[in-house]
Amino acid sequence: MTDWQLAGPASWERRLAPMVTVVPYVLLAGLTALTVILRHGHGIALDLALCAAAAVWNLVFFTVRPAWRDRPRIMGVFLAGLILLGLILAARHPWFGFYTPALYFYAFRIIGWPRELYFIAGVAVVAGTAQATGVEYDTWAGWLTWLAVVAANLAPMLLVAWLGQIGTRYYEARERAMRETQEANDRLAAALAENAALQDRLVEQARLAGVLDERSRMAREIHDTIAQGLTGIVTQLQAAGHTAGDPAAWRRHHEAATALARESLTEARRSVNELRPEPLETGRLADAITDAAAKWSARQGIPAQVTVTGDTRVMRPEAEVALLRTAQEALANVAKHAADAGRVGLTLSYMDRQVALDVRDDGPGFDLAEHTAGFGLIAMRQRIEALSGTLQIESEAGGGTGISACLPAEPPEAAP
Repeated sequence: MTDWQLAGPASWERRLAPMVTVVPYVLLAGLTALTVILRHGHGIALDLALCAAAAVWNLVFFTVRPAWRDRPRIMGVFLAGLILLGLILAARHPWFGFYTPALYFYAFRIIGWPRELYFIAGVAVVAGTAQATGVEYDTWAGWLTWLAVVAANLAPMLLVAWLGQIGTRYYEARERAMRETQEANDRLAAALAENAALQDRLVEQARLAGVLDERSRMAREIHDTIAQGLTGIVTQLQAAGHTAGDPAAWRRHHEAATALARESLTEARRSVNELRPEPLETGRLADAITDAAAKWSARQGIPAQVTVTGDTRVMRPEAEVALLRTAQEALANVAKHAADAGRVGLTLSYMDRQVALDVRDDGPGFDLAEHTAGFGLIAMRQRIEALSGTLQIESEAGGGTGISACLPAEPPEAAP
């Protein structure tokens, strides 16, 4: 690829227009005038014809044909013809050696590596011929002198051409590296933009997941507090309706319903404020479960015994809340589905790496295949499994029901 092709037509015309349109003609005009001054008579017509031919050749092949400058073959013909005319003129008159700068210019700029070396050598022959004026070519010494002069012109020009090619390759490599760097930067910017967009999507997804988790948590809290309390209130009011003729029994059920309403209101407020259940705020898990079982037993009239085994210890707040809610939900299910149960047993077991809660009643039981889709059981399972625990339900018709929840016994400082 030639420098002309590398620079592009617009750049060529802008930077080198004087060298293309002015310098060759100025040199020819000046040398023609010098020939007229120094030469008279025989041969002047041939000299003028050769100068005119060089000017016309330059005009036709280069100046008025910009499109041909991108065609290496045509440029080769153009420069070869111009060098031949210059050689003839230099052989006739040594001052035409001053025309070689224009020839060198064309050789360096329009042919391209490595073909330009041949044309540079041709121009060096023109320059050497002009400089070897007076050499006798009919002797070996004359020819050797001419070759030495040509070599003296050729060697530095070839060195300049070689250095120019090295420089061209360097700049091409630099431009290529800059383009590759820019492309890499563009790809990196695109990747960063894509990562930023992905990060935004992940943040949005995390936010939505947090909203869903919070909705699920609030649903469980509402079910475990308000819904249970309202169920107990309805049960007590229904019982009060059946004992309208017994003022003492009616008053007992009415007071129980009132107490449930107050407790439910308190729990609703604390759930909204995202606080732990009130029993856990003031005591240990075992005490909270014992208190919840005692209140439930007093309302329902069903004995509920709480047994604690192992060394009691503080657990993560969310684990204690989960076990307390599981106990409350299990007791609520007994009141709702096994009101004729004779007794309920709750066992809180502190083991080496786990804490388990078992709630069993001797009620009528139920078929697991048909009654495991209630929200209460689903909420219990979600709450326990969210803390890497397990929940098992055992029941059969006439055989009572057992619920077993097991959680890892991680202390508060080990919680993530």
